[in-house]
Amino acid sequence: MAMLSALILICQASLALCVFGPIATDAPAPAGGSIANDQPPLASFWAGHSPPYPTDDWWVGYGAGSGNAISAGPFPYESSLAASSIQFGISTSRQFDGTSIKQPTQTDWSVGFVEHSGNYADHHAVQWDTQSVQVEYVTGGSSMIGYMVPGSPYLTFSFTSATPLLTSGQGAITSFSGTTVTSGGAAVSSTGTRFTVVNSIGTYVIYSLNGAITLSATSTSAASVVKASKAFTGVLRVVKLNSTSHAPLLDQYAANYPTSVTTDYTFSGDSADLIFTWNVVGTASNLLMLTWPHHRIKLVNPNFPATTALNYLTTKGYMYPAIGNVWTLNYALPTITWNAPRAPDSSCTSALIQGVEFEIGKLSASAPSVPGDFYYWGGAIAAQGRLALIAEHLGQTSLISQVTGYLEASYAYWFESSSSTLPAYETSWGGIIDKGSATNVNVDFGNGAYNLIRRTIISTVRSLSEFQHSLLIFILDGYFLTGAAIIAKYDTAWKNAHLDYVNYFLRDIANPSRSDPYFPVTRHRDWFAGHSWASGVANGAGSRDQESSGEAVNGYYGAMLWANVTGNGNIYNYARLLLATEQHGSQIYWHMYPEQSSTDRDQPYPEADVRALVTIGNVEDWQSGAWLFWGAEKVEIAAIQMLPVTPVNEYLYDSAWVNNVFNYAQNELTDPTIDDEWKCVIYDAYSQYNPQAAATLAGGLSDWGSGNTYTNTLYFISTRPNTGGPICSATNANPVGTFTISTTSGQYVVSTAANENLIASGTASTATKFTFAWQPNSGTIYNTANSQYVTADQSGIDALASARTVASTWETYVIRQKVGAATGVYSIKANSNGLYVILGAGGALINNATTEAGSTGFRIQ
Repeated sequence: MAMLSALILICQASLALCVFGPIATDAPAPAGGSIANDQPPLASFWAGHSPPYPTDDWWVGYGAGSGNAISAGPFPYESSLAASSIQFGISTSRQFDGTSIKQPTQTDWSVGFVEHSGNYADHHAVQWDTQSVQVEYVTGGSSMIGYMVPGSPYLTFSFTSATPLLTSGQGAITSFSGTTVTSGGAAVSSTGTRFTVVNSIGTYVIYSLNGAITLSATSTSAASVVKASKAFTGVLRVVKLNSTSHAPLLDQYAANYPTSVTTDYTFSGDSADLIFTWNVVGTASNLLMLTWPHHRIKLVNPNFPATTALNYLTTKGYMYPAIGNVWTLNYALPTITWNAPRAPDSSCTSALIQGVEFEIGKLSASAPSVPGDFYYWGGAIAAQGRLALIAEHLGQTSLISQVTGYLEASYAYWFESSSSTLPAYETSWGGIIDKGSATNVNVDFGNGAYNLIRRTIISTVRSLSEFQHSLLIFILDGYFLTGAAIIAKYDTAWKNAHLDYVNYFLRDIANPSRSDPYFPVTRHRDWFAGHSWASGVANGAGSRDQESSGEAVNGYYGAMLWANVTGNGNIYNYARLLLATEQHGSQIYWHMYPEQSSTDRDQPYPEADVRALVTIGNVEDWQSGAWLFWGAEKVEIAAIQMLPVTPVNEYLYDSAWVNNVFNYAQNELTDPTIDDEWKCVIYDAYSQYNPQAAATLAGGLSDWGSGNTYTNTLYFISTRPNTGGPICSATNANPVGTFTISTTSGQYVVSTAANENLIASGTASTATKFTFAWQPNSGTIYNTANSQYVTADQSGIDALASARTVASTWETYVIRQKVGAATGVYSIKANSNGLYVILGAGGALINNATTEAGSTGFRIQ
């Protein structure tokens, strides 16, 4: 990795600002070719520009669909573009419905100018950066530019030969600069540089930065407006005044306004500074901005006025003031890459080796996974790839080639134009999509619209494997990059052959540079919000949401691994920064802590009843709540913020939160009707708090979902920091060998070719011998008399029967020392329905007891 080290050192030298160039600039040529999706950019808004365009930025609703969607900013405001004006407002209604905290969007005011034509095509984007956008309205020689900059308490409008016109969106104007405005009465005029205007939602202040201006307020049944007396060239700033006590600070700093922002970064070892520098007209050091909790926690040497001097409550908590045009936010970078930073606990080693041998043994290059979509394939392939990494950590290196052979055979389909599912380059916005989704939003849940949430479909989704498909942006990119990185780690020739192709997927989510002519900069990241958005351009864009913070983390983890294995030191560091900031944002806005104070400065959720829900399932711009588009179970809401389980999530699973989740979801974790594929993720995360308890609980699992494995679950648990003794217990295993089965009353189980049902009716001399074989957390029972596996019907009505030539889920059982019984007495639980075996009529073994206490005890000897 000499190249990697050298590149890192180049960027670290003298700690200069380190904005990286593009990963590559070659035209993408995926096997699916190029295609335009059926939700193109709004041509008039992007006039004078060309793709690639942002697809997930807070303001993309300005330029998608009809261009009038309510957009997620610039906070503390939300906004939309009308035909002749920019509309905006701050919600004055904060609601909690028992599940979500909501601040419904509203239009307080719109700002335009009298001379505008009213034609929707007469406004467009001037320029944009990674956080802000400038929008110009123009007719003839008259124009207005809105500087839409998140974090500014003011909205700023620059007019050229235009007559400013402000229209109330919240009823009649009742006061203007201290004078009452009567509906239907005469206009109230005022000349100056500072004005106050009141409508039904409160007071706004208007500042003129270029000398005195005369404004008149009128209120009629048709409209309530503030209009300039003549055309104006200069800047007006508008700000919501929540309290008269906020006026001094707003007045003091009104003259300095941001027009755009540069996002920079520096790296020093395993630390990074994320630097926001606002371009300012006026005195840069006197720029007044607003911070969210995640900013305040990470800011270095901030200049914070008193929180009482100015504040706005949002769904991310209070925004409080900061002075200065340069913010430096410091982050510790992850140092974990491929595997955990410590060896598995020795008490777990033998079970891990059994698991990795068993699960790798099921992979065959002659029967690879054939991609049928982006997501299901991606989650499974990354989980299978992790088996190679775990094998290496266990010293079982002879197993690695079987995994890479399987992965390479599966990845080969992505490179063949004849495959049924193909990546394509989408030309209208610029990005890699599932080709089939370009003109069908029901394919890959809206992937072709850069939007992985399809609400009309998700409402029917219940299982983990179904749900994961619906949630996140980084679906193919993160998983695809992870699997490719694992192959490349062990097969240099494959890496060299497919480097450019895999880089298409890297560029799609982690491109750092506007100099890449084919991909937008870091497509999903909202640098000011501190996390990524899942929403794309479907349905006119508009509201932003993120329902799977865990998979956002995984997207950048996959980028980091691919950059690491290919020796791209700059992108390796960039991905580490993306990963660190995404995990921090998740901990602030998705993880909740009931024990914290409601009045803490950096508390995003002041309401104790909200924090009592422990985990936010969906963060949107206008609401955040413990709910999902597709389900409402506590384990679902928490697990989607945790998965996939990878070593780097050691940083994400903080002990306080995972313990809160474990306690909050106890009723579901002990419910046999809740799928194990959810529980396994919760237990993995809980191991950060109590690895011994997690290992015991994980020992009762029978399913790990398509995106996890038995081996990975045990590996993560076994590699946790631990001072509490052995993590794994020898009792978490089925007996292995050939035995008879008998009840504690001495009746032996018989099953023959003539009667395949298992009946406790024989003696030791007539008993059937069964071979018990190991499987993860369970095992099979094979009848040596008729060479059939014992199967358990899902209904729990029929007797167990020796009737299957091949063992699948219905032929696996969890056999453990029965609690409270004599040593050597076991309970048998069928994985087909999660119920325990009892003796039914005539001594038949039937799987229909709901608890172990109600089950029959058996001797296996």
